[in-house]
Amino acid sequence: MAMAMAVVSFPSLLNKSTLSSSLFTPTFLPAKSSSLLINSSPKTRFVVSASMEAGIGVMGSKLGMMSFFEEDGTVVPVTVVGFREGNIVTQIKTLATDGYDAVQIGYRRVRDKKLTKPETGHLQKAGTIPMRHLQEFRLTNIEGFEPNQKLVFDEIFKEGDLVDVAGTTIGKGFQGGIKRHHFKRGQMTHGSKSHRALGSIGAGTTPGRVYKGKKMPGRMGGTRTKIRKLKIVKVDKELNVVMIKGALPGKPGNLLRITPAKIVGVNIPKN
Repeated sequence: MAMAMAVVSFPSLLNKSTLSSSLFTPTFLPAKSSSLLINSSPKTRFVVSASMEAGIGVMGSKLGMMSFFEEDGTVVPVTVVGFREGNIVTQIKTLATDGYDAVQIGYRRVRDKKLTKPETGHLQKAGTIPMRHLQEFRLTNIEGFEPNQKLVFDEIFKEGDLVDVAGTTIGKGFQGGIKRHHFKRGQMTHGSKSHRALGSIGAGTTPGRVYKGKKMPGRMGGTRTKIRKLKIVKVDKELNVVMIKGALPGKPGNLLRITPAKIVGVNIPKN
């Protein structure tokens, strides 16, 4: 899902009068991203905004990497992405009901007992099959979408298109500075006692502390990453797979989110 940002300013603790429903009147602001402004008093402001997608996308499963030979003999490293049962519209969110326009998509069918009762009820309301993953795509125009509508990859994308692919990277666990930040090690001979140690992390009296953001050993990987402007090399309808140039986040079987690439001047305004 797209990330959301909230800015809250409360001069004092909320009381019953502040929470009165008559005081909360939604006012919508024109912006590049969907925004919701709720005024409860002149000093209280609550703003929610999130970035828009360039178009509707789909979810897929990473299968692995291989070499693809083009017609002229050029070898292109590609990642093969497959599609399980799913990519079905489960909910349409509108500005009037939810404060923003978005299309919610479900992916990967599972057994009923794998879902909670609220999840099952939400999917039954849309008349869809039980699915594991639900993600939203915030769009400027949601016309043409309806619940229980199946999205087909080759109807949305074609060979040669550029896409943004997001997923969770492979977790590496707790790692040192050499592996995590590509530090150089010390000498292994000539009496050196500093081999793979981190070394100095700051001065003494001044500033007397370690600066924030200092590169140090710590947990590596397992984070959400988006790789932008990757080219679709091949769409195979028979095998129900797509080949995307380059490496994609995660290991085989990882969930991927594929959306049209955001290109300024093409599908994103220059201003």
